[in-house]
Order: sequence, then structure tokens, then C-alpha cells
Amino acid sequence: QVQLVESGGGLVQAGGSLRLSCAASRVIFGLTTMGWYRQAPGKQRELVASITSAANTNYADSVKARFTISRDNAKKTVYLQMNSLEPEDTAVYYCNAQYLSSTYWGQGTQVTVSS
Repeated sequence: QVQLVESGGGLVQAGGSLRLSCAASRVIFGLTTMGWYRQAPGKQRELVASITSAANTNYADSVKARFTISRDNAKKTVYLQMNSLEPEDTAVYYCNAQYLSSTYWGQGTQVTVSS
């Protein structure tokens, strides 16, 4: 069973930065498409950013130019660098892996941005 463990969430003031990490295990990491999703209270889970095995990236319009997704295949880890954070970015952030036609989720990490 693929395991995903997120870290790096927390409380930050508007305009600040955070970096989320997601470590994967029991997976051939180089074959996975990795992504970050978020879910705010009362809202549906939404894609924030994704990165393919070829390092092609995709971002939600709301985070373009502020967030950067990257991956380290040797460490089996995907990162989300979040800059210029806004209160609207407050949510639980989930790591996602697409591997061999299956989807896996991490447990989530809370990001809270105060105004």
C-alpha cells in the first residue's frame, strides 16, 4: 500500500511563506504523478498543483506565480513552496499520488493564513 506523509503546514501571516513536503513510500516514485489538493471548510477539495513523472507542472489559476511544485525523485518527496500567502489559501492541504491507475491520498496538513 502506497503511503504519503505530509509535513510543513502551520499558521502564517498574510504575505508569508510556507513549504509543504510529502514523502512517499512503497511506490516507484519516478512513475507517479504527484499533486497537492486543498479543502477549505464548506468547500470542495480542489487541485492546487500537480507534477508529472516528466516534471511537467500544472497550477490552479488562483495560485499561479505564488506557488511552486517540485519533486525530488531520489528522496521520493514532492514539495509545494507557497509564497505571498493570502487568507483565502487557508485549508487542509492533501498530497495526492497517481500510480498504476490508482489514486492515493495523504492524511492532510493544515495551513492557516491570518490577515
